[in-house]
Amino acid sequence: MTVPTATDPFGHPLTLQHDASAAAVNGFIHGFLGYTPSILAVLPAAEVDDSLVVQTWAAVLWMFSESPAGPPKARAHLARARAANLPATDRERRLAEAVARWVDGDIGGALALHAALAHDHPRDLAAIKLGQYHAFNLGDAPTLLKLALPAVDAAPEVAAVHGLAAFGWEQCHRLDLAEAAARRALAMQPSEPWAQHALAHVMLTDGRVAEGAYLLHQVSAPWQGLTSFMRCHLWWHLALFHIELGDDAAALALYDRQVWGVDTSYSQDQVGAVSLLARLELAGVAVGDRWDALASHLTGRVHDQVQPFLDLQYLYGLARAGRPEADALLAAIEAHAPLAPAAQRAAWQQVAVPAARGLLAHARGQWSAAADGLTTALPRLALIGGSHAQRDLFEQLHIDALTRAGHLAAVQNLLQPRANAQPQSQRLKRRLHGVYAALGLPALAH
Repeated sequence: MTVPTATDPFGHPLTLQHDASAAAVNGFIHGFLGYTPSILAVLPAAEVDDSLVVQTWAAVLWMFSESPAGPPKARAHLARARAANLPATDRERRLAEAVARWVDGDIGGALALHAALAHDHPRDLAAIKLGQYHAFNLGDAPTLLKLALPAVDAAPEVAAVHGLAAFGWEQCHRLDLAEAAARRALAMQPSEPWAQHALAHVMLTDGRVAEGAYLLHQVSAPWQGLTSFMRCHLWWHLALFHIELGDDAAALALYDRQVWGVDTSYSQDQVGAVSLLARLELAGVAVGDRWDALASHLTGRVHDQVQPFLDLQYLYGLARAGRPEADALLAAIEAHAPLAPAAQRAAWQQVAVPAARGLLAHARGQWSAAADGLTTALPRLALIGGSHAQRDLFEQLHIDALTRAGHLAAVQNLLQPRANAQPQSQRLKRRLHGVYAALGLPALAH
């Protein structure tokens, strides 16, 4: 009879068919928390070990593909574990149930189970981080934070737990507490990537763009060993700092060398590239044929509809490249919206549909239609998921559409408070210069 003979990195018993699988499970957990390739270790283990925990984490890895191919692969792993019917701990069974809910599209049910796991097993950091992933994709920042807080008390010696808390605090707009948590993590482990990431968010939001650029430059050496998402995303954050500082050439160079090209098939790498190219164009940078090169990797995304946050950026990238798949993706979004799972239906119907129409119009120079669509979507934009920094792309596109449509008073009302909060931003100063000059207020233009 299979009995727990090993533990995970935080002391939880692992019920395994083969003792050798413990290294793979722990590699997955360390890789998940630290964004390292050891996360992949569970897949070969799942070929020979039918235990519930091994098959569950293998299912999770397939779901992280964020593509329609993920759920069938994940279901196969969960079905294999059910067929084997090996012993498992209560914690392992509850985790498997949460993952099964996710695979079936019940994100709300999955998140509720993760919240219960965080309460009962506050050192189960992998389950907590997975719950945070769901909360993040639902735009539920308070739940993202609440999941991490019990872990801070239960596992204060683990640097990663303070990174989890830091990002939760930042998404709840508590920049002071976010910075304190991130710096606590980095004092324990200077290379902790999620804490570096949270601190980059704090500094961008706080207008400390020169300090943020310096920080990320200083800590960038180990990024080469991270998974493609975390590696590219940290460089993406550095590129944002360069854009705000007016160093557009540096940001474009980062796009070419670090942000795009590591894993051109992965969802997060693709939307990061779309987002950065769009921001560069909005800052006045000519990006050449980069849209066309990027769009060739987006054409297969037309019928994804995994997350609205992803689909919107796929659509914009296709539209900027002039691909007809942009129209097909808009139609797919419109058709999917009323059929979406309950927890995400409002995001698809009330945000994704009007935003998609606005984005397609913006990409084609239809400025009034773009402004109308984005104006409708923006009040509930958080529902689509993504971080404040990521969703800012849609706000920048909205401001650009209003500007080009001639609604300069509205643009001034939006831009000046942003510039007040970001006094180091050369990008915002340039935009305001043009707006005030067009409004006949040349003194304010300077």
